Formats: sequence, C-alpha cells, structure tokens
Amino acid sequence: MRKTLSLLALVAGIFAAPAAQADITIGFVTSLSGNGSSIGIPYGRGINAAYEYKKTINGETIRLIQLDDGSDPSAATRNARKLVEEEKVDLLIGTATAPSTIAMAAVASELKVPMIAVSPIAKLPDTPEQWVVSVPQPASLLVKIVADRMKRDGMKNIGYIGFSDAWGDLVYNGAKAAEAAGDIKIQTNERYARTDTSVTAQTLKVLAARPDAVLDGGSGTQGALPLLSLAERGFKGNTYGTVALVNPDFVNVGGKAADGIQVSAGPVIVAEQLPDEHFAKKIALDFRSVYQKTHNIPTTDGFSAYSFDAWLIFANAAERALKTAKPGTAEFRAALRDAILSTKELPGVHAVYNFKPGAVTGVDERALVVVRLTGGAWKYAP
Repeated sequence: MRKTLSLLALVAGIFAAPAAQADITIGFVTSLSGNGSSIGIPYGRGINAAYEYKKTINGETIRLIQLDDGSDPSAATRNARKLVEEEKVDLLIGTATAPSTIAMAAVASELKVPMIAVSPIAKLPDTPEQWVVSVPQPASLLVKIVADRMKRDGMKNIGYIGFSDAWGDLVYNGAKAAEAAGDIKIQTNERYARTDTSVTAQTLKVLAARPDAVLDGGSGTQGALPLLSLAERGFKGNTYGTVALVNPDFVNVGGKAADGIQVSAGPVIVAEQLPDEHFAKKIALDFRSVYQKTHNIPTTDGFSAYSFDAWLIFANAAERALKTAKPGTAEFRAALRDAILSTKELPGVHAVYNFKPGAVTGVDERALVVVRLTGGAWKYAP
C-alpha cells in the first residue's frame, strides 16, 4: 500500500518506512523551523514527492528518515551524526541553508557516508576522500548568467546587497568574478543577517553609489527586504537575483516591489513554458504531477525541485551500487559514493548532471534560464 509522507510527519521531525522492509536507508535534514524554514519546508515537500515518485530500487525498499535542524548549523551537525551513528543511513541529503549544509558535509566526510547537498557549497571538506556533491547550480554560474543579462540590458554599475553568511559570500564572489570578466562593475557590498527586519542603512549606502541596477543576494522571505526598502526610497532601476528568490513567500512579501526582478533559475521553474525539446520539460512536468498528487497543491518554487533531483541522483547511483554491495555496509556506502561521482548525463528538473572526483558540482549552463517576475508569476525570459 502506498504511504504518503505528510507534513505532520515532517513537523514531528522524523518519518521512516517500516523498518522490516527497509533495505536502503536515507537520512534527510531540512529546516522546518527557524529563519530558514521558508525554504526548508519546500525542500521537505520535495523529498516527499521524490519518495512517492520512486520508493524502491531494483526491488530494494527505501527507508527515509527526516529531521528538522531548526536552521541551526549545530543542530544540523547533531542530526547528521545521529543519522549516521544511530540510524546507520547509507546516504545523507540536506539541508536548507548554506552554513548548515557545510556543517553536515563535514560530518559526512568524517564518518565516510556519501552526501548529496541540496544547498550550494563552494568547496569540499579537506579530507583525503570525497564524500559530498552538491545539486544546486553554483553561485558563480548563477551570477554569470545574471551578469550576461545585465550586460544585454545595458546595466554596468551594480549595487550588491545580500546575506551576511556563506550564501551572501557565494553570490558576492560570483559577482566579483563577473566583474573580473569585464561585464559589470560591483559598486557596493552591503550585508544583512537573515534575522534582520530592516535594511534601511544598507539600502541608503547602495543608493548613494547611484547604481544602474541592484543584485539581491538573499533568499526566501528575507530576500524581499532589500527590494521593499529600495522601492520605499523610489529606486527605479533594474533588479536581479538568483534562484534562491524563487519562493512563494518571497513573491508574497515582495509584492509590487519585487515585480520585474530577473533571476537565473533552473528550467523547472517555467517547465510548461519550455520548448518541447528541452531536456527538463518531461521530467519537470512529471515532478509537478507527483508533487501535486502528494501535497494537493502545486509547486511554485525551485527548492523542492533540488530535493527531487537529489533523489534522482541517488536512485541512479544506487542501481549501480547494488550490483556490488549490500545496503547497510561500509562497502555499499563506498560503492554508492563511487557511483554518484561517476554520474554521466543524468537529466533532472534543474540540470543535466555529470559528476567527477574532485568537483563538488556537476552542472553546466544548460542548468539555467532567466525568468522574470511579472504580476506575481515567473515568466520565461529567453
């Protein structure tokens, strides 16, 4: 009988398929509470849909355990250890914020368990062996695509305002890389905390630089703050961002202030608007269908889709790993890691994935399109 992972099960903090039937054990961590929950909850819903999409691999049942890290890197660390040491998971997937994902990756590398990160990480943990890969498009690529659009739009002088954490650093560093290529000039580097309720001081500094456009390095609900503040002060220039802003809460909170922003995002965001020959169209529509069936609501974000792609990568690798090792063993974890790192041309809803040892990401420019927020909806803007 089919069993749907409910939101109630997520809020409770843990779900597991019946242990007697569980052969492959997956530990998933996300932020169901705390300041990262506006993106953490979609990540959780995405993994629910993925589980419904594929519950068995080569006849082996999958056991899925989910934990809430409360948007706290320390809790993410504890959860990762609990999943590995007590639940004996074969794979870790997580989590909603970059700092917590980095914390989880350190545990995965230390305890030698493969991990698929659903938030971007810039570099691998400093360990002899690689155990971690990252699903999302790297910030450098996200910003490169945005910088190309800025250049096409005639924007040269860019104000930057973003989070004062690892994600804010990733976007800013991507912007500086685009600047080095001669495409744009970054005039400001203003930051704010995810818990801040006002960015007035930072916005005034951005406006003082008289930018042609502003790059928003936030995410989710809090990513709307700079746009609201800019609009209050009459800024009429273009605004740009990344897929981290493709979130219903951002759209609702940002309102008219967010309208017109252009962001680089995975093709799943505009699946029905893609040409029929696009690699992501069929699988993205399949994802939307199973998400709707699982949750009785449509998916309108990119975060749930990262969880879905992580599941596709895991399932593809597990099919190969099962040929050489038995789940629940160190040999299987190593085989699963090796299989993940040899993934070739695997189409997902966000990207075509190609992983190799020494590289944390496995995507190229096929993973991104530009979309524009128009009247509260994201529109394909080729």
